[in-house]
Amino acid sequence: MSMLNSQLILNQSIVDDEWTFVPLPSGHEEIKKQAGKVVLFKLTGESLPSELQINETVIPQTGKIILPLSVYLKNRDALQHRAKNNEIALWIATHETLDPLISAEKDINIFPLIAVFVERFQDGRIFTLGNLLRTRHQFKNTLRAFGDVLQDQLFYLKRSGFDSYLIKEGKDPNEALKALQSFSDPYQGAVDIKEPVWKRKVRS
Repeated sequence: MSMLNSQLILNQSIVDDEWTFVPLPSGHEEIKKQAGKVVLFKLTGESLPSELQINETVIPQTGKIILPLSVYLKNRDALQHRAKNNEIALWIATHETLDPLISAEKDINIFPLIAVFVERFQDGRIFTLGNLLRTRHQFKNTLRAFGDVLQDQLFYLKRSGFDSYLIKEGKDPNEALKALQSFSDPYQGAVDIKEPVWKRKVRS
């Protein structure tokens, strides 16, 4: 059992986080109730994140930082020297697409880490993003899941290409490690094990 005071899992071990997460400033939102559900409406009708949020994001001048994709794209030229020094990682929310990143960078492996943020789990977009990054776009480095990531999703996130998970505060990362081993020999092929079980097993 790890004695680290950390909520980060990398390659099925609990590790300290060497990266500084850079959040977006809070947007101007109001909460309205509709049909018994809480729905967020933008007061301005702008897309998320807004231009104001991007411009007001404070970028640390030193150290390894995980930037919002939109902030990186806005400041790409100024950040190139730090990217070459492996000091820049990215995070992308599940409502965003990979298209702007792929258009801006011919090789996304210049980033040692890409993280996918789930604000509130409602659908499987995080699994799709992980799969696309690993297969279509051939991302080889650390792929982290964070936010509203549930323990019973971890095994399937691993199957989708994730190898790092930031466990929510108050949750036991050691229990999360167990969840990554929910199934010892998955039947279907996926990002982590490409061949289905019937191809891996030699029948006598």
